[in-house]
Amino acid sequence: MRTWTLLLCVLLTGCAAPPPQSPPLAGLLDDTAFPAPAAAVTASDLFTLSPAMSAHLRSRAFQAKLREHGAARGLVKALYDKSDLQLDYDATRTQTAAQTYAQRSGNCLSLVIMTAAFARELGMRVRFQRVETVAAWSRANALYLVSEHVNIHLAPRAPAPNSYDADSELTVDFLPSRDAGRLRTRELEEDDIVALYLNNRAVEELVQGRDAEAYWLVREALRIRPSTLAAYNTLGVIYQRSGRPLLAERVYRAALEQKPDSLLVMQNLAPLLAVNGKAAESEALMQRIARLHPAPPFHYFDQGMAAWRANDFARARALFAREVARAPYNDEFHFWLGVAHLGLGELDPAARQLALARDTSVRADTRERYAAKLAHLRAASASSAAGMPRQRPAPRLN
Repeated sequence: MRTWTLLLCVLLTGCAAPPPQSPPLAGLLDDTAFPAPAAAVTASDLFTLSPAMSAHLRSRAFQAKLREHGAARGLVKALYDKSDLQLDYDATRTQTAAQTYAQRSGNCLSLVIMTAAFARELGMRVRFQRVETVAAWSRANALYLVSEHVNIHLAPRAPAPNSYDADSELTVDFLPSRDAGRLRTRELEEDDIVALYLNNRAVEELVQGRDAEAYWLVREALRIRPSTLAAYNTLGVIYQRSGRPLLAERVYRAALEQKPDSLLVMQNLAPLLAVNGKAAESEALMQRIARLHPAPPFHYFDQGMAAWRANDFARARALFAREVARAPYNDEFHFWLGVAHLGLGELDPAARQLALARDTSVRADTRERYAAKLAHLRAASASSAAGMPRQRPAPRLN
């Protein structure tokens, strides 16, 4: 299966050094290669409050929370208290503030955008932050996706002189990790968030096979923030998928000028070089990837799947466990570790892994599916404990 590596929910800017110079876009864009969009691609309404949002903000219950808890904490309670709005985390689609509010769910970026929209309407200062945490990998429709994390810091617009109150400021984070508050962060500009939103939308269109729509979205991301490495990588994938390998190579090389050791870009460029008749350079890059990343994401998982298909459930269990150990928030890894346990007749460990798969999933539909499988497995386990005869469970849960 042909695969490409894409970046979701991430912005890779400079660290201590100034951000690298962006390559000239003129030689990397080809507007003639794709049909023009039916409407202008823009993110001008990204932070716009809908009438329903404005009405909610003015409601008696919302205002009461602000008075009781202060602006920052009152806002968070009004938006995320399960007894009120009941917003939920769902990584299915990146949305505007108004769309997230209407759907009552969103990924970390969507929830950050919606929270910022409300906070600004309340006159608060907003600071966007990239969280320095381990990137999470997933796969969808022959695409490898890697997600990193953003959060938001809220503070009063103009605190009184000599009256700093730590309780008046708050960092809002949607990361499931208990260590979220201790992780390092890096401040982002609003244009970074806008470009990140557009790149996410482009990737989501690519997953659905809509290359043209993806192109115009990532083009706008690069226009707004030309230094966005993720957008160059996405643009290269678009060209590669649409049969423009030479242009894709040019884009990947431009991305590597910004970040020479990017696993994302190197994994895309290496096989493309062979396609473009540069076998020696392709092999050299593959060797470099192997030195820098001897066990890339999904390495043990893929080996575990091969063992599972061969009905070697003990080996599959060991390999899936290795992948879980280094990526504990990947629900797919927990699910298949549970499947391996089930293949060995180990119901209780299988149930624990299914519960972890449910709890770490970032998609509402997937959480529901895991919950149903877990309920079925627990019922089977209860029947066994009651002494009821049962057949050995089949190893297939998917």
